[in-house]
Amino acid sequence: MADKPLAGLNILVTRPREQSLSLSQGITDAGGTALVFPLLETVPLEDSSALDAQLAQLGHYQLAIFISPAAVRYGMAAIAQAGGVPPGLKVAAVGQGSARALQGHGIDTVIAPRERYDSEALLALPELHDVQGRHVLIFRGEEGRELLGDTLIARGASVEYAACYRRLKPELDMAALLGARPDALTLTSREALAHLWEQADPAARAKLTALPLFAPHARIAQAARELGWREAIATAGGEDGLLAGL
Repeated sequence: MADKPLAGLNILVTRPREQSLSLSQGITDAGGTALVFPLLETVPLEDSSALDAQLAQLGHYQLAIFISPAAVRYGMAAIAQAGGVPPGLKVAAVGQGSARALQGHGIDTVIAPRERYDSEALLALPELHDVQGRHVLIFRGEEGRELLGDTLIARGASVEYAACYRRLKPELDMAALLGARPDALTLTSREALAHLWEQADPAARAKLTALPLFAPHARIAQAARELGWREAIATAGGEDGLLAGL
């Protein structure tokens, strides 16, 4: 049926479980079956003392950037405990999913790209060009790309990273994953792709690379092709892009 384009198809959703609900619902609404197999998990920090110290000085910053919905979830919870968002603090997000999450926390105005959802797209916005002398705090996991911070520093900003959560790599049940008979899989990070590949033996890799892979960024799709995927499709950004691609 035209209004159920994924009817009869099983789609692997590999985002962290707490971030998979919206995409899974979109797949279900399109007639498909969402198979949720998180490749990464997000958990609180073991030691939040460094984050607490940064948030005690949050009024010192002019711009806060959230790199993911997980950064919004854990960062905004920590900010609430520290007394809330100070007046005058501008807030930015790498993608529209993170922007919507921030709006759910009462942040009405969020600087965010509307087409491609990555650091490069955020850095291209006019609001991120004139940052000379500004103090910027970037909320992210314990590790991440340095491009955003390095570019802002080159533009004259003072940048700190606020690690507000950890990413874990769970042991994967590859037999269960493949036993669910997926027709396609979605991937939203190169880190998740690398973990999937590390956990798969040669027989599982052969089955995985035969599946169409959909990713909301060209970098992820290219990494999949380099591993041997026959079809690695770069969709438009965000969950809406993934659904349209599927």
